[in-house]
Formats: sequence, structure tokens, C-alpha cells
Amino acid sequence: MAHEVSIRITGEAGQGTQTIGDVLCRVFKAAGYHLFAYQDFMSRIRGGNNFFEIRVSTRPVHSPRHKQDLILCLDKASVDIHKKDLATDGILFLDRAASKLAALEEPMFDVGFDEISMRIANDRLYINSIACGLIAGVTGIDFSIVTQSLKEVFARKSEAVIQNNINTSRAGFELGMENPHKEMFTLAPGAKYDPMAHAPLLLDGSEAIASAAIQAGCGFYSAYPMSPSTNIMNIIAGRSAQHHIVVEQAEDEIAAVNMAIGASFAGSRAMTSTSGGGFCLMAEGVSLAGMTETPIVIVDAQRPGPATGFPTRTEQADLDFVISAGHGEFARVVYAPGSPEQAYYLTMQAFNIADKYQIPVIILTDQFLQDSIVDTAALDPGRIPVARYVISKQESAKISGYKRYALTDTGISPRAIPSWFDEVMYADSDEHTEEGHITEDAAMRKQMVQKRLHKKLHGLLSEIEKPTAVNVENADVILLGFGSTLGILQETTQALEKRKVGFVHLSQVWPFPSNEMLRLLSDARMIISIENNAQGQLAKLLRRETGIKVSKSILKYDGRPFCLDCVIDIVKPEL
Repeated sequence: MAHEVSIRITGEAGQGTQTIGDVLCRVFKAAGYHLFAYQDFMSRIRGGNNFFEIRVSTRPVHSPRHKQDLILCLDKASVDIHKKDLATDGILFLDRAASKLAALEEPMFDVGFDEISMRIANDRLYINSIACGLIAGVTGIDFSIVTQSLKEVFARKSEAVIQNNINTSRAGFELGMENPHKEMFTLAPGAKYDPMAHAPLLLDGSEAIASAAIQAGCGFYSAYPMSPSTNIMNIIAGRSAQHHIVVEQAEDEIAAVNMAIGASFAGSRAMTSTSGGGFCLMAEGVSLAGMTETPIVIVDAQRPGPATGFPTRTEQADLDFVISAGHGEFARVVYAPGSPEQAYYLTMQAFNIADKYQIPVIILTDQFLQDSIVDTAALDPGRIPVARYVISKQESAKISGYKRYALTDTGISPRAIPSWFDEVMYADSDEHTEEGHITEDAAMRKQMVQKRLHKKLHGLLSEIEKPTAVNVENADVILLGFGSTLGILQETTQALEKRKVGFVHLSQVWPFPSNEMLRLLSDARMIISIENNAQGQLAKLLRRETGIKVSKSILKYDGRPFCLDCVIDIVKPEL
């Protein structure tokens, strides 16, 4: 029996690789297994080559592997592209007739997807369900779980369509059960869940951020669609009526950020999201939020640039940009979640911090995190209580001589909502007095810079998210990363633990946790940074803020994420 199986479903865009992946994720989760899944897709609606990869295990997994145990190809091109990634004892499934192959090579297995679909349902639309059944049969999953998962995915279809999906899937399942190599890939029993307890969730970064924003009380969301951030908007828009959220698809990112600033000024918790190209257009808005001290949460879901770059690929090259975006000097926070679970809790925290300090808070994620699916423990919305930092309606009625930018010891002025009190409220994007009137007074300018920057930073430094540190004491090698490399850091450390490997991961990159990093890394023998960018931006930031220099950087900037095996092979020789 196997304790882990890696599966890749591949074909043209439009052939349904995502549907197969969706069903199989539900199947394996319901059967009690841990899983990590991610998608690789081209920027086109039809054609090209896409794949959906699932790593299934009896223990928690957080990253992709290089070699695949089972590869299921839906077209001939997929065979040519992906057969090199098959594990030594792996199996490659294909439809020989549809692929027009003269002969099969070892270890290819012919599955007549077209023939089975036409014979059972008189329609070629059911190839995806045959594939789901096939994989379930090979890995030893009970077919009742497949049936339930198909019913969930196709719940909006007619009874006849659902039954056709089940029948064709049964045919694929039986083929899988009959495969001569089945025993190699039959999974050891998974966990048994108590139906009355909280079962793990299947969660990706988009769902995590959108759900957290709703839970945090987001009342206004504006964005211009830009992959890989668009699904956040789709999810929030789909639930907007239920949660009384105004969602506006803006004409561009300049409008999106300014709409969000306006909504926040009027008293609503506001959010916008984009990718690096759109964030470029938002830079002036970030500066406006800094000057007007208006809370706003911005998601930058990174993809490779410059310009349009790779629209559907991943990268971590916006780090330098976001920590300094917007002209002038003012406080901001930049979170870099490393998992969907972290993305959920940090998004909730982002709204509280933005509200409390009246600043822009940026959530730095990327395509890999946005689109990767992982099983995670049930989330606890009460872990980050929603906290509002505005003068109440009752207290607003007593306001007299209100100063929007009152100088305080903390740099945080009491914030009133304009419609809640009778006095005129002044706010200005020019330098201003405490009352909000334009000024060019040198002394006032200095006080306002200190208020917006130094005093707020002093408070923010006391609320930094501490880096995650594992096995760093007496480690021969410490791996360093931020954002979506968390899974790679975790599993590389686990694989090489006996060789004294540890890791440090930052989920907040600004304000930089300098004191913690000095404590963790000052005596390190060897530090290796792992980053999806070309310049080692985290390594440079570490040196700038602490003086600590990394020994080596493992950099990947081809638009693809790191795979576990490749990183282990690079780190091993350093031990």
C-alpha cells in the first residue's frame, strides 16, 4: 500500500482538467486523506496545455512534487509534454484511439474514454467522470465516495445528467480496479472523521481572503479584474447580497482604489485587489490613503512582470515595490501569507490594523497561493475578533471643534464618520493642519510627518506578526522565505531534519521584524533564501534592515512554483 500518490490530469484548456481535479479533491478529502493541489494553466480559453496536480497523502502535505505517479492525458499533446515527468514506476493513462497513437509504450495504459462515454451516455461530455472513477479505482477509494462527490459538483444539473456522470464514472472505476499495477498505488487507510466534529476544509487562497474579508465586516469592495486576483471579487460578489456588501467592478485600478478610499472615508470597511500591473496604477491612491489617513486593505496577487508578463503564472517579485509604493513617507503594513489558513487570519487582522492605525494595509500573495488547494483545519472566526476604531454614533452627537488630524502621542487621531455629526469635517490630500486646512508651515509639516510615519510605526512594531521558526537552534542550514514558499520550507526541513536543517518564514514583511530576525539568525552558520524572483529581494531586505547576509539564494523566476524534490536536491550538497 502507498502512503502518498501524486496525480496529474492534463489536457487542452476547455477539456475539463479543473472539473476532474475538483471532484478528486472532494473524493480524497472525504476519504480522510491530506492533499495539496495546484493548477498550471495557460492564458487562453481553448487549446494549449493545462494541468491539475494533486498530491494525496496519509500525512499533511504542503507543496508539489516533480515526478508524478499517475498521469492522465486527455489529448495527444499532453502525452508528449508530460511523459518525462512520470515517476519510475508510474502509470500514464490515455485514449489511444483519440490520441491517434500507432502503439503504446511502457507504462502507458489505454482507456477508451470516448468509446465508454458514447456507449453508456451517448455523449462525449462524460470523459471527465470516467477519469475520476479511474483514478479512484486505482487508488482504492470506495465508489460511494465518488458518487457523493459527483452529486455535490453537479448538484445543479438534472437527475439524468447526474446519473450519467455516476454510470460513466463507475465504468472508469472498474477499469482502475482491474489495473495490474493497482496495488502499488492503493492508498493506506485515511483518517476517519466524526460527522459531529469539524472536518477539515478544502481551501485555496482566493476563498480564504474573500471569506475573511466578509467575516471582518468588509462593506465595500471595488476592483478591476486582473488575474490572479479576480476570483476574490467573484466570491465576494456572489455573497454580496447575503452580507450587504457593495461590490463595484471599476473601469480601471485607479478608479478601484479611489472608490475604496472614498467608501472607507464614509465609514465602510473597504477593500480592493489586483496584481502587480494594477497595483502600479494604485500607487498614487496608496499615497492618498497615507496622507488622508484613511484605512484601506489592498491585495496584490503577484504574477510575473514587467507589464502584462505571464498573466496566469506565479512570482514573488513585487516585494520591493509594495513596501515603498506611493510617493512620500508614511506608515503601511505588508502581510505575506504562506498558506490559505494564514491568508484567512491575516486578512482579518489586516482590516483591524488598517482601522486602528488609519493606514493602507497590503496583502502580498501570488498565483500559486491563490489557486492552490489544501486541506486545513476548520477556521475559527473568533480567533481575530472584529474591532472597530471609530467614534460611535452616540459619542459623535457630542462632537465639538472636531480635528480630523489631531496630534496625539500615538499618531492616531480620533476618527469620526462624516455623516454621524453635524459639524463640517475637513480632510485634505495637501499637507494640512490638525483641522484639515491646507498649510505650508514648516513646523506643522514636521509634526505631521512624525505623526503619519514615526509615531504610527512605533505602535505597529509592537504588533508585528512574528516569523515562523522551526529547528533553528544549532541548525547547520537555515532556509529563509516569505509568502507562498512556506510549504516548501516546511517539507524540505522535515525531509532533511536529521541533517540539522531549519527554516524561518516571514508572514509579515513590513514593518520588517528586525529584532526577531536578529535573534533567530545572528548566529546562523548558513542561511539559504528561497524566493520566486530573480534578485533575492528578501535576502537584500534582510541585509538592509539587519546587516545579516544570506549565504546563498535559490531563485526561481520562470513563472512556475518550486517543487519539493528540486529544492531538496539543491540544499543537500550544502550539508
